[in-house]
Amino acid sequence: MRTPTPLPRPARMPPADVLRVGLVGMRARPTRAVLSALGIAIGIAAMVAVLGISNAGQAELMNRISRLGTNLLTVSPGRDLFGDEARLPKDAVEMVRRIGPVQSVTATGALPGVTVRRTDRIDPLAGGGIGVSAARTDLLGTIGGTVREGEFLNGATGRYPAVVLGSVAAQRLGIDRTGRQVYLGERWFTVTGLLDPVALAPEIDRSALIGWEAAGTLFGFEGHPTTVYERSPDESVEAVRAVLAATANPESPQDVKVSRPSDALEAQLAAKSAFTSLFLGLGAVALLVGGVGVANTMVISVLERRPEIGLRRSLGAGRGQIRLQFLTESVALSGAGGTAGVALGALVTAGWSLSQGWPLVLPVDILLAGVTAAALIGTAAGLYPAGRAARLTPTEALGAV
Repeated sequence: MRTPTPLPRPARMPPADVLRVGLVGMRARPTRAVLSALGIAIGIAAMVAVLGISNAGQAELMNRISRLGTNLLTVSPGRDLFGDEARLPKDAVEMVRRIGPVQSVTATGALPGVTVRRTDRIDPLAGGGIGVSAARTDLLGTIGGTVREGEFLNGATGRYPAVVLGSVAAQRLGIDRTGRQVYLGERWFTVTGLLDPVALAPEIDRSALIGWEAAGTLFGFEGHPTTVYERSPDESVEAVRAVLAATANPESPQDVKVSRPSDALEAQLAAKSAFTSLFLGLGAVALLVGGVGVANTMVISVLERRPEIGLRRSLGAGRGQIRLQFLTESVALSGAGGTAGVALGALVTAGWSLSQGWPLVLPVDILLAGVTAAALIGTAAGLYPAGRAARLTPTEALGAV
């Protein structure tokens, strides 16, 4: 009995032919291909934009922290054993200045019974959340503040009814330029300066600052500082922090709170990272939905092209070639959507960063990851349709004609 001659193995298709055959379905039905790729594009664009904007925001925050410095420490009174607010000694600033590494130190003193109003016709209880504090003339140099208009308190104006308003305080009082007067503690004060926002001392933004001497003369301020601001070299911050409470108030160091304002900015950085993970998850859901859409499109494509599959099988195409054809189409479909999504996400990131004045940070690995994720989604979405097409025999496929 003669042994049947085995059928020849199908010839291997070069990559160019595989790509050309795989793109037949996309060229034949361009509208369907665009709509299917759109789902992938939206998911990839969302993920790229979220990561890009998050990186740009983090870079801007890190730049701010670097510009402002992490070497500012604040000292404020805590609560004593009876729950009452403790007081810092009058000479707390001078004592802190004796610490070797300390570069600069200054203070403010709250005046709790004093209010500031736009005019004397306004109810004293309607203070708008603005606090009145006595300030030393070297305050801005230590906290890194700047004057937007006018001048800060000096040796002359610090003795008279002159006031400098923080950014929020000026806005709430409706003061947009210097030279105007406000009613402060039943007395008219002239506004000599308006401050820019102070990132490391937001309490200054909501304050009306008067001179240390004027506070004592006009309101009986005893000179006990409420907040002491201190700067030292970066390498000495922790060493200074360890002795700051005992130095500022040797009698009751346990009643002193020492903090570093830059820690709040770093906490914002951590919070932004948490929100980034949340939005990234939402983008992944959109990408998954886009992958389901591609899989659905490929299943319909296999059903519609059964005659084509049968004809190719009759002409000698193997199952592997049919599987590779539809898998290539699925990957190309998702890859096109991923490329468009990466471009769209990059444009959104660039536009947002420029509008906010942030540095444009868009790592290449994020762009490559977007295209790679789209290709993987396309591979996963095309496995079942491609396998289904490969399992069709020529008679089954041609019988559908």
